[in-house]
Amino acid sequence: MSESISVYMVVNLTINDRDEYRIYEKGFFPFLKKYNGTFITFDDSPICLEGENPKQFDRVILFSFPSEEDADNWWADEGYQELSKHRRNATNITLQRVKGIPPRS
Repeated sequence: MSESISVYMVVNLTINDRDEYRIYEKGFFPFLKKYNGTFITFDDSPICLEGENPKQFDRVILFSFPSEEDADNWWADEGYQELSKHRRNATNITLQRVKGIPPRS
């Protein structure tokens, strides 16, 4: 039986409507918990050390799931997708899914 590979979510966003985004924030954590997710951090003043600075974004958010299955189920959840309409309406965003390193034998 193979072990699960963790999945990390890397979010870059700018909040254009704070009230609309607050609705999303308040509902986000129950969905994260439902699918075994872990909130890692956020930063409203990330520093670009090298390369082009993505100045169009004001916030970086990192969270993870213990498996691709958990991440897929979170993303596919109808309730989460309904909630995420508030995020889509309130922000400019990129959301990347990054696989963790497989466990070593």
